[in-house]
Amino acid sequence: MRIDAHQHFWALARGDYGWLTPELTEIYRDFLPSDLSPLLQQAGVEGTILVQAAPTVAETEFMLSLADKHDFIKGVVGWVDFADPASVSIIDRFMQHPAFAGLRPLIQDIEDTDWMLRSDLAPVFEALIERNLSFDALTLPRHLKNLRSLLAQYPDMRVVIDHGSKPLIRDGVIDGWAQDMAAIASDTSAYCKLSGFVTEAADDWTVEDLKPYVDHLLFTFGPDRLIWGSDWPVCTLACEYARWVETTETLLADLNETERDAVLGGNAATAYKLRK
Repeated sequence: MRIDAHQHFWALARGDYGWLTPELTEIYRDFLPSDLSPLLQQAGVEGTILVQAAPTVAETEFMLSLADKHDFIKGVVGWVDFADPASVSIIDRFMQHPAFAGLRPLIQDIEDTDWMLRSDLAPVFEALIERNLSFDALTLPRHLKNLRSLLAQYPDMRVVIDHGSKPLIRDGVIDGWAQDMAAIASDTSAYCKLSGFVTEAADDWTVEDLKPYVDHLLFTFGPDRLIWGSDWPVCTLACEYARWVETTETLLADLNETERDAVLGGNAATAYKLRK
């Protein structure tokens, strides 16, 4: 099964997407399953992982309700306040839904780079491990040393690094990021998403702009720990869904069929322990 392991839906009237402002003209509107479904069919994508886009429990409930109505949503990565002692009970409530797969705090938007290492967050990290759920790490390059420390503290936690930790493709910077990602790949069992790269590149990006970063992830994490996703509809700020699919085919051209199948779906099914 081919799986898009990173996509979003939102309905503006819900009112909890603080980052989504009218200045983001192309994506400042509702994006719902009826918008994505034809794109999936055209690309031969059979399932998706729906990922939170708002830091509210209500949005996770909204996403789970969409999974009830649309079979292609195979997993939901939601949100809780990691610092709230009540969050473990909320996780248990979410787990009653077969599509619930894990959690994602919006680390990239938290000013404190050391936030993830706070001791008061331990109950949620421990709950993820005990309940066999995933942790999506939405990090930037500045977070990677701390992320490595976090994974050393919780070696049994199943972790997926979103968007390759957003390397500075637009500026052509690879040093620092490359070394930190290589260390995480070597020292931990974390997965990494091949997603979100086009919005980190220049407006006139080409496949060659992305290739050094993708090749590095293929070399360090390997095709058994790299997970493909679109980051739709955010990706439409830089390209249409079909172009990202075509770009991916080029970037993965040197893989054999088994390796391609893993990156394009098998690894997502494993990383998220899909139940739906």
